[in-house]
Amino acid sequence: MSILDTVNEGKVLYQIGAYDLPTAQETIDRINQDLLPHQKTFCDDLDHRKLALVCGFGAGKTVGLIAKATILAAMNVGHVSALFEPTHAMLIDILVRTCNELFDQWQIPFSYRASPQPSFCLQFAEGTHTILLRTMLTYQRLRGQNLCAIGFDEADTVPKRDAESAMNMALARLRSGNVQQFYATTTPEGHGWAFETFEKNKKSDTGLIQAKTKDNPYLPDNFIESLEENYPPQLIKAYLLGQWVNLTQGQVYDRFSRADHVIDKIPFDIKMETLLIGIDFNVMNCNAVVGIKDGDKLVIIDEISKQNDTDALAQEIRRRYSSNRILVYPDASGSARSTINASKTDIAILQSYGFSSMALKSNPFIKDRVATVNALLQNGKGERRLAIHASCTRLIECLELQSYDEKTGDPDKQNGYDHHVDALGYLIFREFNLLYGRAGKPTGIRIY
Repeated sequence: MSILDTVNEGKVLYQIGAYDLPTAQETIDRINQDLLPHQKTFCDDLDHRKLALVCGFGAGKTVGLIAKATILAAMNVGHVSALFEPTHAMLIDILVRTCNELFDQWQIPFSYRASPQPSFCLQFAEGTHTILLRTMLTYQRLRGQNLCAIGFDEADTVPKRDAESAMNMALARLRSGNVQQFYATTTPEGHGWAFETFEKNKKSDTGLIQAKTKDNPYLPDNFIESLEENYPPQLIKAYLLGQWVNLTQGQVYDRFSRADHVIDKIPFDIKMETLLIGIDFNVMNCNAVVGIKDGDKLVIIDEISKQNDTDALAQEIRRRYSSNRILVYPDASGSARSTINASKTDIAILQSYGFSSMALKSNPFIKDRVATVNALLQNGKGERRLAIHASCTRLIECLELQSYDEKTGDPDKQNGYDHHVDALGYLIFREFNLLYGRAGKPTGIRIY
């Protein structure tokens, strides 16, 4: 039987592997040869109905996930399993790409189809196995499926309640095959779903393997140093050491202090500088912060508050800084809407005033934006790279007073302390986050 015969619907985009059909055991042996100790422990554990691999960035979570999925596929020939990512973009950019590489590396003939729903079909000497690919936000589409195994990648990046509901649905679908298991991989995101499921409320059918970033000896030489430079100390514990830490209570920007970050004099001739302006769009309440980049540091020299709309904000920027080159770092949603209900989008309005837009295609996760700001306040090496002029009274107040919402675990948006720090966050994430580097282009460092 041809590998194409195993895919009954949808379009097969490609098939890879002119290999002799491996037996299931040959496949398992090949995979085991490539695994790091914590990945192998994760793959070898078949005793727990619920199993998690929790570790720092770069420790090999996604490879561990796919290795686990492939081994379970070899043990369940003729059945169907599923893999989940938090978002469709992560599914395509991370999961599909990495699966392609690893299946080829392990010499497994396979096909991939993109519609009506993406899936891989693996072929062994004993028969075939299909792996469905889904997002955690569409987990209810599993209703009616009989599956042997289900894996979640980066499970802590979705809301706790959604992850819990998705897991319960997954467990109810484990109805077929020789070996049935639910498994997850994630970087610890505070005391979230993974902590409560695999640590706090751990049961006899629940297993947990933890690892540190340094447990992967094949990382680039500067990988750990880059993380230390770009994340605050609290997140270093989570993202390098794989530890459970509190990320959703208390002061959001807890590294900020007036003594360390507020300055009385601006060390530049402002008229000669390119200005970087972070912008938060709101109807009747547009806000901005104005900065100057000094090497790997940022100095906030001014703030603009409570403008009626984007056009009014742009006019005020030009009034204050008529001769400067200006780069704007707005909320990405401004590419699709307008605060003044006009034919132009918010970003188009800014560009009409001669400002160069540095907007991302989509806004980053809130936790990533907060982490990048905190890293400039103080990174894992103890370096402080953000200074704010004393005239920016509202921004300083917001950094001091914004707290987490106890119900959602996200920064509180009801108390009014979010607008200026959001504007600051859009600027800092785009210009200083390690994903973009100095030139605003991807660095090639994959953190998931």
